Amino acid sequence: MSNVSYHISNLLEKMTSTDKDFRFMATNDLMLELQKDSIKLDEDSERKVVTMLLKLLEDKNGEVQNLAVKCLAPLVSKVKEPQVETMVDTLCSNMMSDKEQLRDISSMGLKTVIAELPLTSSGLNLTASVCKKITSQLIGAMGKHEDVSVQLEALDILSDMLGRLSGALVGFHSSLLSSLLPQLTSSRMAVRKRSILALGHLVPCCSPALFSQLTEHLLTELAKGPPTSMTRTYIQCLATISRQGGHRVGEHLEKLIPMVVKFTSVEDDELREYCFQAFEAFIRRCPKEMSPHVATVTKLCLKFMTFDPNYNYDDDEEEQEDSMDIEDGLDEESDDEYSDDDDMSWKVRRSSIKCLDALISTRRDLLLSFYSSVCPALLARFKEREENVRADVFAAFSTLLRQTRVGSSHHGLVVAGSDSEPSKEEEPAVTMLKKQVPVIVKALHRQLKEKSIKSRQGCFCLLTELAHTVPGALEQHIPALIPGIVFSLTDKSTSSTMRIDALTFFHVLLLSHPPQAFQPHMQVLLPPVVACVEDSFYKITSEALLVAQQLVRVMRPQGQTGGFDPKPFVKEVFSVTLKRLKATDIDQEVKERAITCMGHMVCHLGDHLRAELQGVLAIFLERLKNEITRLTAVRTITLISASSLKIDLSSILPEALTVLGSFLRKNQRALKLGTLACLNALVTHHAASIKPAALDPVLSELPALVDESDMHVSQVSVTLMTCMAKACPSSLAKISSSVLPGVFRLVHSPLLQGSVLAAIVDFLQALVLSKTSNLGYSQLLKSLTDPFHSSQADAAVIHRQSYHSVARCVAALSSACPKETPGTVAGLMKEVKSPGSPESARVLALLCLGEVGRTGSLGGSKEVQGVILEAISSTNEEVKTAASCALGSMAVGSLNDYLPFLLREISSQPRRQYLLLHSLKEVISACPASSLSPHVESIWALLFQNCECQEEGTRNLVAECLGKLTFVNASQLLPRLKQQLKAGSPLARSTVVTAIKFTIVDHPAPIDSLLKDCIGDFLKTLQDGDINVRRVALVMFNSAAHNKPSLIRGLLPTVLPHLYKETQIRKDLIREVEMGPFKHTVDDGLDVRKAAFECMYTLLDSCLEGLDVLQFLDHVEEGLKDHYDIRMLTFLMLARLASLCPAAVLQRLDRLIEPLKATCTTKVKAGSVKQEFEKQEELRRSAMRAVAALLAVPEVERSPSMADFANQIRTNADMASIYQSIQGGEGEGLGPAESMDMS
Repeated sequence: MSNVSYHISNLLEKMTSTDKDFRFMATNDLMLELQKDSIKLDEDSERKVVTMLLKLLEDKNGEVQNLAVKCLAPLVSKVKEPQVETMVDTLCSNMMSDKEQLRDISSMGLKTVIAELPLTSSGLNLTASVCKKITSQLIGAMGKHEDVSVQLEALDILSDMLGRLSGALVGFHSSLLSSLLPQLTSSRMAVRKRSILALGHLVPCCSPALFSQLTEHLLTELAKGPPTSMTRTYIQCLATISRQGGHRVGEHLEKLIPMVVKFTSVEDDELREYCFQAFEAFIRRCPKEMSPHVATVTKLCLKFMTFDPNYNYDDDEEEQEDSMDIEDGLDEESDDEYSDDDDMSWKVRRSSIKCLDALISTRRDLLLSFYSSVCPALLARFKEREENVRADVFAAFSTLLRQTRVGSSHHGLVVAGSDSEPSKEEEPAVTMLKKQVPVIVKALHRQLKEKSIKSRQGCFCLLTELAHTVPGALEQHIPALIPGIVFSLTDKSTSSTMRIDALTFFHVLLLSHPPQAFQPHMQVLLPPVVACVEDSFYKITSEALLVAQQLVRVMRPQGQTGGFDPKPFVKEVFSVTLKRLKATDIDQEVKERAITCMGHMVCHLGDHLRAELQGVLAIFLERLKNEITRLTAVRTITLISASSLKIDLSSILPEALTVLGSFLRKNQRALKLGTLACLNALVTHHAASIKPAALDPVLSELPALVDESDMHVSQVSVTLMTCMAKACPSSLAKISSSVLPGVFRLVHSPLLQGSVLAAIVDFLQALVLSKTSNLGYSQLLKSLTDPFHSSQADAAVIHRQSYHSVARCVAALSSACPKETPGTVAGLMKEVKSPGSPESARVLALLCLGEVGRTGSLGGSKEVQGVILEAISSTNEEVKTAASCALGSMAVGSLNDYLPFLLREISSQPRRQYLLLHSLKEVISACPASSLSPHVESIWALLFQNCECQEEGTRNLVAECLGKLTFVNASQLLPRLKQQLKAGSPLARSTVVTAIKFTIVDHPAPIDSLLKDCIGDFLKTLQDGDINVRRVALVMFNSAAHNKPSLIRGLLPTVLPHLYKETQIRKDLIREVEMGPFKHTVDDGLDVRKAAFECMYTLLDSCLEGLDVLQFLDHVEEGLKDHYDIRMLTFLMLARLASLCPAAVLQRLDRLIEPLKATCTTKVKAGSVKQEFEKQEELRRSAMRAVAALLAVPEVERSPSMADFANQIRTNADMASIYQSIQGGEGEGLGPAESMDMS
């Protein structure tokens, strides 16, 4: 007999002891044994353990019973099927027992077993058979038992089981439904409620037919006009199944809505409440199907949100608003006379307001109409007497504000005003909201002084939302709000959360409004904030320090002199902040905020601190040495050193620099960057008080930081060295030899671009001008260009980007030393002409000439022109391209010398046209509009001569030039492009549409308002007869949707049908081509379809609210069966949709699963080429990503087809391994078992 069995039989023996303590200990030991993963029981032991535990469930001692129940959980997964069935049988029959205690324990046992049944495919048979057993017993128990408590337990267990294992019970769904429906008519309220819950769990997984049966049943019963209590149950049931079954209700809404609307007129408050809950569920679950009924529901909500038959709101309350507080006290007493405990009307008001909240949050498209209808109604209800309802009014209004904010945060259009600053056009909703601000404040400022904490919190949350949505809108009303803020901060009875809320709102208010608005009220505002800084609760202190920091800024904003005198207030803020700053035994957050707050004091009011200042700086130095507060201290010293008060830091500088130098070695990136910024500020503002030797600890660390592994750190380090070159050149000279190799490595790195390159250019100029370095102009130049002169072998390694970087640096050096320029230029021309130079050196020399020319220092030298033209006709491709680039750059530098020459060449040299157009593009992109405008006509004419060129590459270049040229004078040139649409051939039309693509840029530009008016005309080309024009129109539309969605939002209803039309496969565009003995099909429509699907993907990100997601999904579904490229795109879309609008995806799940399944299970034919295998593998991974995104949607596995597919993935090793690699391989075994919970 094995050791385990022996141990267990020993325990079983003790369980039969007469002493309850023995039984308790033995059961406890057994539980611990069973929880071990390693335990294996033989059949005999299994049987004995199960029998024993079931017997212990009837033990006289309650504690033993409880332990026995706990043992059942680990046992389910350890014993074989027959034993689990024995357990279930016994538990079920005990459920029917007459003894109440046994019944309770057994139902707990059943719930435990259900919670432990395995969901994996291997255990599904067991789960299914156990569920069948339990279900048939429970259905019996519900039907025939007279005792209500048994019925209730049975319903409870059933809910649990359906909630977790509904998929395994598919066979039982119809019998469950037929046994649950009669329970809805039970005389006991509790039975009806639990039946509704069970039905709620049944709905998500049942077949559409059953769902219809249930809905039909409810409709027929409601149509009979049952007694009110029954109607309540049915309506409640409707709301529940709509919440749980989601989109399925959509098909039945036409019949349901009139029915529910009818019942709102019955004089019964609870029934009305349930009616509105049903409406809310409909709105949240099927916003699209509800569209026709929105008006009806809104009207009902507005009617019933004021439903308060037992209370008379005085109309003259408004006038008395500012009367004395004594009257308020009297009012409160008289309120009590009304308080009628049977008054349920508040439930109606609350549910109708929640319903409005749902409407506002699901229908952003109706925002403007909400502002005219719902907004005034909500404002009028701010006076609601029931505080729970009032909280909901505030919540609904906050939702309205949030929706407005979502809308206005999209790129607003820029309107070209008379002033040079482009002003943002306001969203109409924001304009309407601004008009309401006085009304909002009037309604709220009185409530800010109410006793009720809930009301005040609601007010603060609402005002915070308002300040975020329309920053600055409350400026006029600050005097009205201040008493309320001060009251919440000083009121003795106020809870700490209330104070924190008041401080948070005050902080937002200070951030979003100008300082002048608060200065007159300083006397009232400061004392309560100071008192909060002294509070014993750390969260209040930390919030109050944030507010104090903003108040310091208000006392003397940067750059403001005169006006407000902060002197009387400095002392009190200083003393409390100092107390917190010195304390070491406080919360970390308080420490950090005290440092920052004091930093702001020194920065803004340092001249008022006089004698105290040095002590504070010494504390900052201490905090800088402490690992926990060092980052905050670094940021604070940065702030102080840049202060306009020129604070004297000499007392702490030498030591601080040593500490800062050591931080540059640390591995913490934020600390490195903070330290570099701090050093930058110190060197810039305090160079005079830094002794050269003090910088040594910093200098020694800098060379290591200039490295391509972290470009941002490199950039900040180079900027610091530039400051040093200007402020303390002698220090820089010490490290130039060690740091320059790193800088040159960066210049030659393919990763260098943008701001990092600009920083290096500044550094090299500062270095050459500081004249201290032992490296002069010629040596720097040599180091930059050396790698390009070496043998051909190395030249292949040089990346194209490095040529441009080096050229920029050479030009920067030559502009810093104009005397050297002529010699440099001569050298470069010699390099280009000499046939012996390697290709890399000639290319570099050309690009350098171009960059030097861009600064205008070459003038119109004929010699240079000759050299460039000769290079353009070279046989070497790289040299040709570099020459065209150089020509463009030079033309930017001296437009009048080069442009006419360039235009002549384009007309007369058809063979070089492509390269010369590149030069022209450079000119148009880089020149300011003012200098281009005299030449616009000649360029325009030339471009239109070439817009029908057969070469697509040339046409695209022409289009880009046209688009960028349009910026010069949009009001005249855009209409001309529009004319060309009517006149030109298909090629010309495609060029014009592509040109429009280049006028849409991702930042606000004056052309936007003009584009908005005419982009519709350009989008009409989506209906063009020529397939190529349709393709470029789609590309243009995609660009607009990506960079400036505001241009096309209004056009979506007209554009989408044409876009969707292009996603369909067209048989007439598929042709067969014979290639020798093989036939090969070519699909000419593929590119257009691809472009259309790309547009759809972009619209998901930028214009989601303008899409009808279900219609969108129809086309995604088609794309899932299309060509490889398109399937890859639609998989991506599906993953996005699963996170953006899960409800709609769940609605279509069954149709989407099939193509995904097909892709994941397809095998490539044996003997195919390697590319085929790779392609298929990529497809499967991509499909699996979409599946993973779907599995992340809550409740997704309630769909039988999805649960089935998830199982298939788990059981198929091949698919499981793909799934895991996508999940990032986390967790051992199969990770998703947790995330694929079927609950």
